[in-house]
Amino acid sequence: MELRVLRYFLTVVREESITKAAEVLHITQPTISRQLAQMEEETGVRLFDRGSRKIALTAEGLLLRRRAEEILQMVDKTEKELMEQEEQVEGKIIIGCGEIASVKQLSDLLYSFHKKYPLVSFELYTATADHIKEQMDRGLVDTGLLLEPVDIEKYEFIRLDIRERWAVLMRPKDPLAERDGITAGELAELPLILPRRMKVQGELASWFGDYYERLQVLFTSNLSTNAAVMVSRGLGYAIVIEGSVPFWDPAKIACRPLSPPLTATSVLAWKRGQPFSVAATKFIGHTKGFLSRNNG
Repeated sequence: MELRVLRYFLTVVREESITKAAEVLHITQPTISRQLAQMEEETGVRLFDRGSRKIALTAEGLLLRRRAEEILQMVDKTEKELMEQEEQVEGKIIIGCGEIASVKQLSDLLYSFHKKYPLVSFELYTATADHIKEQMDRGLVDTGLLLEPVDIEKYEFIRLDIRERWAVLMRPKDPLAERDGITAGELAELPLILPRRMKVQGELASWFGDYYERLQVLFTSNLSTNAAVMVSRGLGYAIVIEGSVPFWDPAKIACRPLSPPLTATSVLAWKRGQPFSVAATKFIGHTKGFLSRNNG
Protein backbone atom coordinates (compact mmCIF):
# COMPACT_ATOMS: atom_id res chain seq x y z
CA MET A 1 0.00 0.00 0.00
CA GLU A 2 1.66 3.21 -1.17
CA LEU A 3 1.75 6.44 0.84
CA ARG A 4 0.61 8.32 -2.25
CA VAL A 5 -2.58 6.23 -2.44
CA LEU A 6 -3.24 6.72 1.27
CA ARG A 7 -3.11 10.46 0.67
CA TYR A 8 -5.59 10.04 -2.19
CA PHE A 9 -7.88 8.05 0.10
CA LEU A 10 -7.83 10.63 2.89
CA THR A 11 -8.47 13.47 0.45
CA VAL A 12 -11.53 11.67 -0.91
CA VAL A 13 -12.79 11.11 2.64
CA ARG A 14 -12.22 14.76 3.56
CA GLU A 15 -13.87 16.14 0.41
CA GLU A 16 -16.63 13.46 0.47
CA SER A 17 -16.32 13.36 -3.31
CA ILE A 18 -13.93 11.80 -5.81
CA THR A 19 -14.52 14.69 -8.21
CA LYS A 20 -13.61 17.34 -5.61
CA ALA A 21 -10.63 15.29 -4.45
CA ALA A 22 -9.35 15.11 -8.03
CA GLU A 23 -9.52 18.91 -8.26
CA VAL A 24 -7.64 19.34 -4.98
CA LEU A 25 -4.94 16.83 -5.97
CA HIS A 26 -4.70 18.12 -9.56
CA ILE A 27 -5.12 14.66 -11.04
CA THR A 28 -7.93 13.08 -13.05
CA GLN A 29 -11.00 11.50 -11.48
CA PRO A 30 -10.43 8.12 -13.24
CA THR A 31 -6.94 7.96 -11.75
CA ILE A 32 -8.27 8.27 -8.20
CA SER A 33 -11.12 5.83 -8.84
CA ARG A 34 -8.68 3.28 -10.26
CA GLN A 35 -6.27 3.65 -7.33
CA LEU A 36 -9.06 3.24 -4.75
CA ALA A 37 -10.43 0.20 -6.56
CA GLN A 38 -6.97 -1.35 -6.54
CA MET A 39 -6.69 -0.62 -2.81
CA GLU A 40 -9.95 -2.45 -2.14
CA GLU A 41 -8.76 -5.35 -4.26
CA GLU A 42 -5.42 -5.55 -2.44
CA THR A 43 -6.99 -5.41 1.03
CA GLY A 44 -9.92 -7.64 0.14
CA VAL A 45 -12.46 -5.37 1.83
CA ARG A 46 -14.99 -2.78 0.74
CA LEU A 47 -14.02 0.71 1.89
CA PHE A 48 -16.95 2.79 0.64
CA ASP A 49 -20.75 2.57 0.64
CA ARG A 50 -21.38 3.59 -2.97
CA GLY A 51 -25.15 3.89 -2.67
CA SER A 52 -24.96 7.23 -0.90
CA ARG A 53 -24.89 10.54 -2.77
CA LYS A 54 -21.78 11.45 -0.76
CA ILE A 55 -18.76 9.26 -0.04
CA ALA A 56 -19.54 7.16 3.02
CA LEU A 57 -17.09 4.80 4.69
CA THR A 58 -17.74 1.23 5.71
CA ALA A 59 -16.48 0.00 9.08
CA GLU A 60 -13.31 -1.16 7.33
CA GLY A 61 -13.01 2.23 5.67
CA LEU A 62 -13.25 3.97 9.03
CA LEU A 63 -10.46 1.77 10.38
CA LEU A 64 -8.28 2.50 7.35
CA ARG A 65 -8.88 6.24 7.73
CA ARG A 66 -7.73 6.14 11.34
CA ARG A 67 -4.64 4.10 10.52
CA ALA A 68 -3.84 6.16 7.40
CA GLU A 69 -3.94 9.38 9.42
CA GLU A 70 -1.57 7.85 11.99
CA ILE A 71 0.81 6.59 9.29
CA LEU A 72 0.96 9.86 7.39
CA GLN A 73 1.38 11.90 10.56
CA MET A 74 4.37 9.70 11.44
CA VAL A 75 5.79 10.05 7.92
CA ASP A 76 5.42 13.84 8.00
CA LYS A 77 7.00 13.98 11.46
CA THR A 78 9.92 11.83 10.34
CA GLU A 79 10.52 13.92 7.22
CA LYS A 80 10.51 17.08 9.32
CA GLU A 81 12.96 15.58 11.81
CA LEU A 82 15.30 14.54 9.00
CA MET A 83 15.19 18.05 7.55
CA GLU A 84 15.91 19.53 10.96
CA GLN A 85 18.78 17.08 11.40
CA GLU A 86 20.32 18.34 8.16
CA GLU A 87 19.91 21.96 9.25
CA GLN A 88 21.69 21.15 12.53
CA VAL A 89 24.90 20.02 10.81
CA GLU A 90 27.65 22.26 12.12
CA GLY A 91 31.40 22.57 11.69
CA LYS A 92 34.04 24.07 9.44
CA ILE A 93 35.06 22.88 5.99
CA ILE A 94 38.56 23.79 4.80
CA ILE A 95 38.84 24.22 1.04
CA GLY A 96 42.07 24.85 -0.84
CA CYS A 97 42.01 26.67 -4.17
CA GLY A 98 44.21 28.59 -6.54
CA GLU A 99 43.60 31.93 -8.21
CA ILE A 100 41.68 30.50 -11.16
CA ALA A 101 38.41 31.05 -13.03
CA SER A 102 36.89 27.88 -11.58
CA VAL A 103 36.61 29.63 -8.22
CA LYS A 104 33.43 31.19 -9.65
CA GLN A 105 31.84 27.74 -9.92
CA LEU A 106 33.17 26.92 -6.45
CA SER A 107 31.34 29.99 -5.11
CA ASP A 108 28.09 28.75 -6.69
CA LEU A 109 28.64 25.37 -5.05
CA LEU A 110 29.29 26.93 -1.63
CA TYR A 111 26.22 29.16 -1.97
CA SER A 112 23.92 26.19 -2.63
CA PHE A 113 25.49 24.19 0.21
CA HIS A 114 25.16 27.09 2.67
CA LYS A 115 21.44 27.38 1.91
CA LYS A 116 21.02 23.72 2.88
CA TYR A 117 23.41 23.73 5.87
CA PRO A 118 23.44 27.31 7.22
CA LEU A 119 25.39 26.45 10.38
CA VAL A 120 28.48 25.23 8.51
CA SER A 121 31.31 27.73 7.97
CA PHE A 122 34.22 27.63 5.51
CA GLU A 123 37.91 28.38 5.47
CA LEU A 124 39.37 29.20 2.06
CA TYR A 125 43.06 28.40 1.76
CA THR A 126 44.67 29.94 -1.32
CA ALA A 127 47.79 28.25 -2.65
CA THR A 128 49.14 26.28 -5.60
CA ALA A 129 47.81 22.81 -6.39
CA ASP A 130 51.01 21.15 -5.14
CA HIS A 131 50.84 22.90 -1.79
CA ILE A 132 47.12 22.19 -1.39
CA LYS A 133 47.77 18.50 -2.08
CA GLU A 134 50.37 18.43 0.69
CA GLN A 135 47.83 19.91 3.09
CA MET A 136 45.19 17.40 1.97
CA ASP A 137 47.62 14.51 2.52
CA ARG A 138 48.22 15.75 6.07
CA GLY A 139 44.47 16.01 6.72
CA LEU A 140 44.63 19.80 7.09
CA VAL A 141 42.48 20.57 4.04
CA ASP A 142 39.25 18.72 3.26
CA THR A 143 38.88 19.39 -0.47
CA GLY A 144 40.98 21.17 -3.04
CA LEU A 145 40.26 22.98 -6.29
CA LEU A 146 43.40 22.03 -8.22
CA LEU A 147 44.69 23.40 -11.51
CA GLU A 148 45.89 20.66 -13.83
CA PRO A 149 48.31 19.12 -14.63
CA VAL A 150 48.37 17.53 -11.19
CA ASP A 151 48.86 13.99 -9.89
CA ILE A 152 45.47 12.88 -8.52
CA GLU A 153 46.03 9.12 -8.35
CA LYS A 154 45.27 9.03 -4.61
CA TYR A 155 42.20 11.23 -4.87
CA GLU A 156 38.58 11.13 -5.84
CA PHE A 157 37.76 14.09 -8.02
CA ILE A 158 35.35 15.81 -10.37
CA ARG A 159 36.76 17.65 -13.35
CA LEU A 160 35.13 21.04 -13.92
CA ASP A 161 34.05 22.04 -17.41
CA ILE A 162 35.62 25.51 -17.26
CA ARG A 163 38.66 25.99 -19.49
CA GLU A 164 41.37 28.01 -17.78
CA ARG A 165 43.37 30.17 -20.23
CA TRP A 166 47.02 31.15 -19.81
CA ALA A 167 47.88 34.81 -20.39
CA VAL A 168 50.62 37.42 -20.02
CA LEU A 169 50.55 40.34 -17.60
CA MET A 170 52.19 43.61 -18.54
CA ARG A 171 51.90 47.32 -17.84
CA PRO A 172 49.03 49.00 -19.74
CA LYS A 173 51.35 51.24 -21.81
CA ASP A 174 53.62 48.39 -22.88
CA PRO A 175 53.72 47.91 -26.69
CA LEU A 176 52.59 44.30 -26.26
CA ALA A 177 49.34 45.57 -24.70
CA GLU A 178 48.32 46.60 -28.21
CA ARG A 179 48.27 42.97 -29.32
CA ASP A 180 45.25 40.66 -29.15
CA GLY A 181 47.48 37.70 -28.31
CA ILE A 182 51.13 37.20 -27.37
CA THR A 183 53.32 34.68 -29.20
CA ALA A 184 56.29 32.72 -27.91
CA GLY A 185 58.65 34.66 -30.14
CA GLU A 186 57.51 37.96 -28.67
CA LEU A 187 58.26 36.72 -25.14
CA ALA A 188 61.68 35.26 -25.92
CA GLU A 189 64.50 37.19 -24.23
CA LEU A 190 62.07 39.39 -22.23
CA PRO A 191 62.30 39.27 -18.41
CA LEU A 192 59.66 36.75 -17.41
CA ILE A 193 57.90 35.72 -14.24
CA LEU A 194 56.87 32.07 -14.50
CA PRO A 195 54.66 29.95 -12.24
CA ARG A 196 56.67 28.08 -9.66
CA ARG A 197 55.00 24.67 -10.23
CA MET A 198 57.26 22.32 -12.17
CA LYS A 199 54.38 20.53 -13.92
CA VAL A 200 53.08 23.86 -15.17
CA GLN A 201 56.55 24.88 -16.32
CA GLY A 202 56.60 21.66 -18.33
CA GLU A 203 53.34 22.65 -20.05
CA LEU A 204 54.76 26.08 -20.82
CA ALA A 205 58.00 24.56 -22.14
CA SER A 206 55.97 22.56 -24.65
CA TRP A 207 54.09 25.70 -25.68
CA PHE A 208 57.30 27.75 -26.12
CA GLY A 209 58.96 24.98 -28.12
CA ASP A 210 62.39 26.02 -29.44
CA TYR A 211 62.05 29.45 -27.82
CA TYR A 212 62.14 27.93 -24.32
CA GLU A 213 65.95 27.81 -24.22
CA ARG A 214 66.08 31.55 -24.91
CA LEU A 215 63.77 32.58 -22.05
CA GLN A 216 65.04 35.04 -19.45
CA VAL A 217 63.31 33.96 -16.24
CA LEU A 218 63.76 36.68 -13.64
CA PHE A 219 61.25 35.36 -11.08
CA THR A 220 59.15 32.34 -10.33
CA SER A 221 56.03 32.97 -8.27
CA ASN A 222 53.50 30.66 -6.66
CA LEU A 223 50.65 33.22 -6.74
CA SER A 224 49.76 35.50 -9.62
CA THR A 225 48.83 38.42 -7.33
CA ASN A 226 52.43 38.80 -6.16
CA ALA A 227 53.64 38.38 -9.73
CA ALA A 228 51.32 41.25 -10.75
CA VAL A 229 52.99 43.52 -8.21
CA MET A 230 56.36 42.83 -9.83
CA VAL A 231 54.85 43.53 -13.26
CA SER A 232 53.40 46.85 -12.10
CA ARG A 233 56.93 47.95 -11.09
CA GLY A 234 58.25 47.10 -14.55
CA LEU A 235 60.30 44.12 -13.42
CA GLY A 236 58.98 41.67 -15.97
CA TYR A 237 56.12 39.98 -17.78
CA ALA A 238 54.15 37.39 -15.81
CA ILE A 239 52.56 34.31 -17.30
CA VAL A 240 49.46 33.53 -15.28
CA ILE A 241 46.04 31.92 -15.45
CA GLU A 242 43.60 34.49 -16.81
CA GLY A 243 40.96 33.67 -14.19
CA SER A 244 42.98 35.51 -11.55
CA VAL A 245 42.77 38.81 -13.45
CA PRO A 246 39.16 40.17 -13.37
CA PHE A 247 39.41 41.97 -10.02
CA TRP A 248 42.69 43.74 -10.75
CA ASP A 249 42.87 47.40 -11.74
CA PRO A 250 43.18 47.59 -15.57
CA ALA A 251 44.80 50.98 -15.17
CA LYS A 252 47.76 49.22 -13.53
CA ILE A 253 47.83 45.78 -15.18
CA ALA A 254 47.05 44.68 -18.74
CA CYS A 255 46.39 41.05 -19.62
CA ARG A 256 46.65 39.40 -23.04
CA PRO A 257 46.20 35.68 -23.84
CA LEU A 258 48.93 33.49 -25.21
CA SER A 259 48.73 32.87 -28.95
CA PRO A 260 48.14 30.14 -29.95
CA PRO A 261 45.95 29.59 -26.88
CA LEU A 262 47.18 27.43 -24.03
CA THR A 263 44.41 26.18 -21.74
CA ALA A 264 44.05 23.94 -18.70
CA THR A 265 41.31 22.32 -16.67
CA SER A 266 40.79 22.06 -12.92
CA VAL A 267 39.46 19.39 -10.59
CA LEU A 268 37.72 19.49 -7.26
CA ALA A 269 39.35 16.66 -5.32
CA TRP A 270 39.42 14.96 -1.92
CA LYS A 271 41.68 12.21 -0.63
CA ARG A 272 40.41 8.67 -1.12
CA GLY A 273 39.83 6.83 2.18
CA GLN A 274 40.28 9.96 4.29
CA PRO A 275 38.07 10.17 7.41
CA PHE A 276 36.01 13.35 7.21
CA SER A 277 33.83 15.30 9.61
CA VAL A 278 30.05 15.14 9.20
CA ALA A 279 30.08 18.59 7.61
CA ALA A 280 32.83 17.67 5.14
CA THR A 281 31.09 14.39 4.29
CA LYS A 282 27.87 16.27 3.58
CA PHE A 283 29.81 18.75 1.45
CA ILE A 284 31.41 16.03 -0.67
CA GLY A 285 28.02 14.40 -1.24
CA HIS A 286 26.51 17.77 -2.15
CA THR A 287 29.44 18.47 -4.48
CA LYS A 288 28.87 15.28 -6.46
CA GLY A 289 25.22 16.11 -7.07
CA PHE A 290 25.77 19.80 -7.77
CA LEU A 291 28.63 19.38 -10.24
CA SER A 292 27.00 16.47 -12.05
CA ARG A 293 24.02 18.74 -12.73
CA ASN A 294 26.06 21.81 -13.64
CA ASN A 295 28.80 20.14 -15.69
CA GLY A 296 26.37 19.09 -18.40
